[in-house]
Amino acid sequence: MTLPRIAPMLATPGVLPPTAQDPRWAYETKQDGQRVVVYLPGDGSVVLRARSGEDITAAYPELLPLVEALGSTPAVLDGEILVLDELGRGDFQRLQARMGLAHAPARAARRAAEEPAHLMLFDVMHLRKDLTKLTYARRRAELEALGLDGPAWSTPSAIVGHGEAALQLTRDNGLEGLVCKRLDSVYEPGVRSRAWIKIRNMRIADVVIGGWSPGRGRLTGLPGAVLVGQREAGRLRYVGSVGTGWSEDERLALARLLDAAGSAGCPFDPAPPVPGAHWVLPLLVGEVRYSTRTRAGMLRQPSWHRLRPDLAPEDSAADLP
Repeated sequence: MTLPRIAPMLATPGVLPPTAQDPRWAYETKQDGQRVVVYLPGDGSVVLRARSGEDITAAYPELLPLVEALGSTPAVLDGEILVLDELGRGDFQRLQARMGLAHAPARAARRAAEEPAHLMLFDVMHLRKDLTKLTYARRRAELEALGLDGPAWSTPSAIVGHGEAALQLTRDNGLEGLVCKRLDSVYEPGVRSRAWIKIRNMRIADVVIGGWSPGRGRLTGLPGAVLVGQREAGRLRYVGSVGTGWSEDERLALARLLDAAGSAGCPFDPAPPVPGAHWVLPLLVGEVRYSTRTRAGMLRQPSWHRLRPDLAPEDSAADLP
């Protein structure tokens, strides 16, 4: 049969529901992967579509046998493609090596052998008929009844109630965060809904500012991002670029400090390939929030929190991996 194209429902950033409403919500682990809608028309074929709608089926050949698990049952499933690390957690850096290979099937097959993908399923929007108007609780029951747990796919459990404990569990296990889903909510295709709330576990790091990149547009003449590093074995190691988190006044104040600390030489060892960078003496220590680190130690999704005038640059090595 011809299946309807369904855009994935999106979660809104937020916090845990009030304690009194806790039993009305389910909690799922927030995965660090690539969102995918899976189309299984029941004719032996399968199509994987990214959040953008792009057909990415050929990039993940190891997921094609999923069609055998459902046979002739037409279905549209929602999930996340991951590449797992040694502890069974999503590793986005490893996944990046798999993304973008939809038009290179030979390379995708080689990568599949080296860094196999895993599909984690968390919703069903069509199962012989449209299910988007059903509640989350009923859709979840339909999904779990399918028993989709195989060599390259699984259906992770969802916890009803106990939101505080669920969130703490993700923190204890170094996971990206939590998604809270209201039990009575329908599936809203393409909508960023308050019925789904995502909470990202953010870490904190002390970093040394070693340079900055110029802003554009209204930020012309001001720092668009600061280039930061941490001390390691007597050198300042570059760990990323931070371009969010300031108020307008904070950005202006930081611009004055960076101008006063200007330097002709790069303080990072080795120097990062940042076009148009302005270097500064490594004197200013700041605190940033970030989600995870890459295997190379780079900060993912960093945002500025505050200056730390109480810390010396040598103190920035505290949380290096």
